[in-house]
Amino acid sequence: MGFLVTTLIFVLVGIIASLLTRICCNKGPSTNLLLLTLIITATVCCWMMWAIVYLAQMNPLIVPILNEEE
Repeated sequence: MGFLVTTLIFVLVGIIASLLTRICCNKGPSTNLLLLTLIITATVCCWMMWAIVYLAQMNPLIVPILNEEE
């Protein structure tokens, strides 16, 4: 449930940022394409970083070693 909700939040943030860029920074077709590409790339990279960290916590590679004394 948390993975899906956060993924949808990242999608919404990407869409809102894209729309705001189109409205506020309308300087020509090539500049708009560059800004849109940068926003989509940044959103996807942030989502991938979050997803990797989130999924890595579900099945850690290094298992903690518990001391029997504690």
